[in-house]
Amino acid sequence: MSKAFIKSLLLYNKILVRRLRSVITRAAPPLATTTERQPPPHKNASSMAPSPPLEALTAPEMTTDSGASAGTVVCAVEGGLLMSASTFPYFMLVALEAGGLLRGLLLLMLYPLLRVLSHELATKAMIMLAFAGLRKDAFGRMGMAVMPKLFLEDVSAEVFQAATSSAAAARRGRRRRCVCVSGMPRAMVEPFLKEYLAVDAVAAPELKELGGYYLGLVEDEGEVVRKMDVDEVIGDKGGAVVGIGGQWCPFQQLFQKYCKEVYVPTESARRRRGALHPRRYPKPLIFHDGRTAFRPTPAATLTMFMWLPLGAPLALLRTAVFLLLPFSLSVPLLAALGMHNRMIASSSFPSPSPAINAGGNKKDNNLFACNHRSLLDPLCVSAAAGRRDLAAATYSISRLSELLSPIPTFRLTRDRAADRAAMQAQLWRRSGGGGLVVCPEGTTCREPFLLRFSPLFAELAAGGVDVVPVALHLAVDMFHGTTAGGRKMLDPLYLLMNPVPSYLVQFLDPVVTGDGSEKEGPARAVANEVQRRVAEALGYERTGLTRRDKYLILAGNEGVVGGKKKN
Repeated sequence: MSKAFIKSLLLYNKILVRRLRSVITRAAPPLATTTERQPPPHKNASSMAPSPPLEALTAPEMTTDSGASAGTVVCAVEGGLLMSASTFPYFMLVALEAGGLLRGLLLLMLYPLLRVLSHELATKAMIMLAFAGLRKDAFGRMGMAVMPKLFLEDVSAEVFQAATSSAAAARRGRRRRCVCVSGMPRAMVEPFLKEYLAVDAVAAPELKELGGYYLGLVEDEGEVVRKMDVDEVIGDKGGAVVGIGGQWCPFQQLFQKYCKEVYVPTESARRRRGALHPRRYPKPLIFHDGRTAFRPTPAATLTMFMWLPLGAPLALLRTAVFLLLPFSLSVPLLAALGMHNRMIASSSFPSPSPAINAGGNKKDNNLFACNHRSLLDPLCVSAAAGRRDLAAATYSISRLSELLSPIPTFRLTRDRAADRAAMQAQLWRRSGGGGLVVCPEGTTCREPFLLRFSPLFAELAAGGVDVVPVALHLAVDMFHGTTAGGRKMLDPLYLLMNPVPSYLVQFLDPVVTGDGSEKEGPARAVANEVQRRVAEALGYERTGLTRRDKYLILAGNEGVVGGKKKN
């Protein structure tokens, strides 16, 4: 094959890729049209001027430092507050998490039909497929625990600053009101809008129900407007009312009747938007639930269903490698199977072989305190340290996970004296000395936050046991291996089904204990110091939240095994 032919072939391939990339870039999102909307007529507007720039909505005259009303912003959620105008990923998340894989597969198979329907009909069809037959009380908890994560990742920073920053700054005396309108059911959008973005009011259709089950039908816009007091929702008392529209703007009559100006973003303006950084959320997202770890677009969802027949056997093979082979063989073999583990050890961290203290007795670094990311945390710490004599203190894992664990496990009972005695016994259960891995947070946290570290493990340091902080970071690309409201026995299966899960295990310098200078008590001081070091190593933020706080938010109970749900 000649050089000239190869060069021409590469040039042709490069031109083809560029053209395909331009077509993909210009293509509208799912269920979108490429026609550009014009601002609707406004009764309060004296003339139909072009849409003002988005920065004009945050001009000084719109926000005042006095207690007077600074006006109202009416913002469309789809294509306005959210960067994407497609609602398919949100309904797919409902179908997968609340309805199961079969319902999600059905929605994916009907996606080509949804593309040829109008936006209104496609939305109604997706509502029917995603919600028909779901229990109302079950989805009520999911709307708070699962949906906000996906919504918040798609919030436009520019639109958020224009529409909701003044609502979040109401404590400083600025009273501009923010009202969000959406064609999606209220049960989907209201928790994330009011709880995490400090929106004042939400106009969205209600789902119809019968006997505590959703019928898959929603109210029409006229019915929603008739039920609500529009003047009270808009709150226009002397201030200007402006609107931020989207590619499909629900509740047109609200914009036409009440908004003096409406900003309708063009296609190029939508492309230039950036996502809102998590640190700018009015309320940080610390806890969320659900198994789906990706944005379920049609292409990504199709990839997931194609991966499942391969992922399930791969998870079983990885489990067998963990159970049957020593760490010296299982770690490199798991890396070949796509499960990556990286260890970072401090200069003072000893080798896996035991050390000898000044008295001639064997003295290991026996107590490892790590943050909690998944069920496999103790196994990864044990494999990284090269020690199978480490035991894991657990609380609410399933019996199956205990039986399959390649290292010893024992359950905590929430009885402080009994748990302390059990942990102490595990440390010295053998004549050669044992080892213990504890997760002082008491539960997992997916986001870059650390929960409060219980000081129970630090009380063992009074016996001269070294406390080695271990910083863990877990990255998954398809499934979350933890749940608060689902079946915990499936946690290891979902985690090991990820195509390329990766663990970072970082051993930090041992914490010096028992010098008597702590003002808040030795055990509490040690726990706080361990939390601080782990947070600094990972770049996480420390909190005072506990296991009880997490389960009250996500599952409606206090996180006690066998506990009853609370409102």
